[in-house]
Parts: sequence; C-alpha cells; structure tokens
Amino acid sequence: MPTDFSRAFAFGIALNIIYIIVEVTYGILAGSMALLADAGHNLSDVLGLAVAWAGAELSKRPPSKQFTYGFGGSSILAALLNGLLLLVACGAIAWEAIGRFSTQSDVASTTVIIVASIGIVINFATAMLFIRGQKEDINVRGAFLHMMADAGVSAGVVIGGVAIYFTGFNWIDPLVSLAIVALIFWSTWGLLSEAVRMSLAGVPRNVDAEAVLSALSALEGVETVHDLHIWPMSTSENAMTAHLVIPGGHPGKGFLADVQDRMKEQFAIHHITIQIELEDEEAEICQNDCSP
Repeated sequence: MPTDFSRAFAFGIALNIIYIIVEVTYGILAGSMALLADAGHNLSDVLGLAVAWAGAELSKRPPSKQFTYGFGGSSILAALLNGLLLLVACGAIAWEAIGRFSTQSDVASTTVIIVASIGIVINFATAMLFIRGQKEDINVRGAFLHMMADAGVSAGVVIGGVAIYFTGFNWIDPLVSLAIVALIFWSTWGLLSEAVRMSLAGVPRNVDAEAVLSALSALEGVETVHDLHIWPMSTSENAMTAHLVIPGGHPGKGFLADVQDRMKEQFAIHHITIQIELEDEEAEICQNDCSP
C-alpha cells in the first residue's frame, strides 16, 4: 500500500462499533427495521474494515522462500471477502424487511431521525479517513465506498423517519430498508467484480493492455512483442512480463531500466520482467509445429 492506513482502520472500526451498539439499542426501542437494517449494514462494514486492515497489514510482510512475491495478494482476498460479506448482509436485511410488510408495527420516527442523523456524521467522517488512498488501492476504496454508502443509507433512514412522522405510514420503514439493500448491492457489485477479476490475475482495470503493447512495440529496435502478461500482485501493485523481439541485438546499457521507468510512470506497473529475443521464437515454433 502506498500509505499506511492502520490508524484510520482502527479509529473507523472503534467509532462504528460504538455507533452500532447505539443503533441496535434504539432500533429495538423505536421498533424501526430501517435502523436495524442500517445497523446490520454497519456491522458488515466493521467486519469489512477488519478484513481490509488484515489484508493491508499482511501485504506489508516481506517475501519468503514459500511466498516469493510476498503477501500482497492477501489484500485482493480481503477485497473479495468484503464484497461477499456485503452480499450476505443484503440478503438478511431484505428477508427481514419483506417480512415487516405483513407485520407492521409502530415506529418512533423522532428517535429514528436523531439516531440516523448521528450516523450520517460518523460514517462520513470515517469515509474521509480513506479518501486519500481510494483511487490507488481497491482495498482502501472498498473501505471508502462502504462508509460513503453508510452515510447515504443513514440519510435515507432520516428521510424515511421524516416521512413516517408526517404521514404515519409505518410501511415506509421496511420500504426504506429495501432501498438500503438496493444501494448496498449497487455499491458492492463493482467492488466484487473487480476483486474477482484481480483474484483471477486479470489485467487491472486501471491498465490499458493495448496501450502497453503499443508502447513496447514503439521502442527503438523492437520488431514484435509477444507473451505480454499483466496482472495484479496486490490491490496497489501490478506486474508485467513480455518478450521483445529485437533482431539487431540487445539495445545496450540502460534500455531495460528505461522500459521499467516508462511502464511505472505511464501505466503504474511496478514489477517488470523483459526477455529480449533476436528472432521471434514463438513464430518459429509455430512454423515448425503448428502446420497441419
């Protein structure tokens, strides 16, 4: 990770645990499914923050004989688990909310409004702790998106509470809960799909493989490029290997260092392995062995 967010994770987890206790207590007292749904969402986010923190800490560990790339991939697993936790929370909240339509109870709307308003402040403040790293690291972005979604969800609960206060329609409460589920699912899907992509060693979304190929092909003396592979080593570091066919021979001292600097600067690829070939060995193999 480019920045140490250990304190941010610790503070965010502690703050949200305190708020969850308050939210569950008043959700039960006020008879509000929306408050309890938001508390369930916040609980999943606390678990998510803990998983993200664990992944971030593991990714700092140095390489070993068994794990020669280190433990950077643990941050990808953390992001994947984060997404799965949120989907489970969606199902649980939706199930309970649907049941509430047939068994409606009075909702203490004033209590709901006050408690949810506090949640807006807490969740937004927590999100701001991760705003610096959310563009560079999907693991940190997961934490940021969770907290911003929570702030939005709390705002929705406030709106629902106000609507119940003025109309007296208690069915608004489970309806708001379902809206919360939809918001959670929408914010989670992008994170989960990207985490799955990274866990399968897919090209990171912030890297244009075609642009990388064009940049390598444009290097002086390069005739063709083959066996280009780009994959994430962690949620913040990418790796690449490529074979460059240079018929004129090795271009000299400084060439490989220059390629590495370009790839890092232009495409945020940090670990680069280049193999230089005098002729296209892949084409030669195909000529000899691929003919029918």
